[in-house]
Amino acid sequence: MKRLTLIAAAALSLTACQNDHLADSSTPFEMKSASAEYITASALPVTSVSGDITTNTTWSGVVEINGIVTVKNGATLTIQPGTFIKAKPNTSNTATGVLVISKTGKINATGTESQPIIFTSYKLLDGNEDTTAAPGDFGGVIILGDAPTNTPSTKTIEGLTGPDFFYGGSNASHNGGTLKYVRIEFAGYDLLAPNSGNEINGLTLGGVGNGTTLDHIQVSYGKDDSFEFFGGTVNASNLVSFAADDDNFDFDNGYTGTITCALALADYNSTHSLSGGSPDSNGIELDNNAEGTSTPLITNPVINNLTIIGAKNGIAGQGSAYENGIHIRRSGKLTLNNAVVTGYPVGIKVEGTGSELSSASNFSTIKVHGFTTSVTGTGTASIPAANLLTGTTASAWGMSQPFFNDGPWNVSPRNCGNFQGVWTKYNFSIQE
Repeated sequence: MKRLTLIAAAALSLTACQNDHLADSSTPFEMKSASAEYITASALPVTSVSGDITTNTTWSGVVEINGIVTVKNGATLTIQPGTFIKAKPNTSNTATGVLVISKTGKINATGTESQPIIFTSYKLLDGNEDTTAAPGDFGGVIILGDAPTNTPSTKTIEGLTGPDFFYGGSNASHNGGTLKYVRIEFAGYDLLAPNSGNEINGLTLGGVGNGTTLDHIQVSYGKDDSFEFFGGTVNASNLVSFAADDDNFDFDNGYTGTITCALALADYNSTHSLSGGSPDSNGIELDNNAEGTSTPLITNPVINNLTIIGAKNGIAGQGSAYENGIHIRRSGKLTLNNAVVTGYPVGIKVEGTGSELSSASNFSTIKVHGFTTSVTGTGTASIPAANLLTGTTASAWGMSQPFFNDGPWNVSPRNCGNFQGVWTKYNFSIQE
């Protein structure tokens, strides 16, 4: 392999931020630093940050987070378009590269389509094309608020300890700021062991209110879930979860917001979580709460225009690494409108007393494939039989070629969020 050289002008500017994300995705997948945007950024000065942010602060260029950085006490963290954020490596069993926006803090991370804000592996910013990035190289982004949850407002967000990390309250319109045109790559952290229940996700949202803006966010190669919503009322649009280890979207503790235009896309070469030795990766995992009890506030997100794409080949092939396209359980509910699910052993599984695919769903707009079972459980009988398929080859449901590992992929006509625009990235392999 050849060494990439930098010219001086490239080290001075990130304005020409170009992606190579559509380069032959059928070739063997190597997660290595070769894209011009990372190579350019690797030559820039690095600003190291640690501890609490208690006054208004602006980040630009390349920022290295040492440990857990918490925005609090009324401070706003502004992140300029084109900024790269990485973790300072830490060999001890402590989280590093974790950005927390507490109940009393705010973030303004407003990237642009051509200059997204990128949280990524430090290994992609070392100037060495032979360095391999891995899930968990970056800790994750956490936003906390005082919007309603069905747990006490003194509950600490998963993966952290201490009162700065409480979430929940009674302020449905809580405003934690803005994440727009943002990528979070190779994130996640498990403080104890795989599936310990004490993980940090790519983007974690605890009690976040509907005054917050979440738009055009891609989470890729997370060590745990890509997106997890613990209660709150925040709405989100144009979300991409790519190559998640565990769940693409996870909803708990009374989340009741609306998500408009979302894609979950599998890559066979990602890591895959296990529970008791069995596959545990879902397109969506939804619980009312961990105990499965009924509460006055029930987890019930509304999702409009959802596309969940797993593996093309069935349980004798790559599909065996996954579990359910959608798993609704523990007294949780889900309202779906205009949804396609394909490439998982079970398409939609509704499990347990009180759990249901909500009657408020537009059932005629839901199309589901499963390798062994299309749908099962309360509410799923309302989906028209013509919209349900089983079989060893996943249905493309009218999309051009949606399976990432099976040739140049394209989810058209379901590309509602500019999923293949220059703000996204899917291919981290060497580009000669």
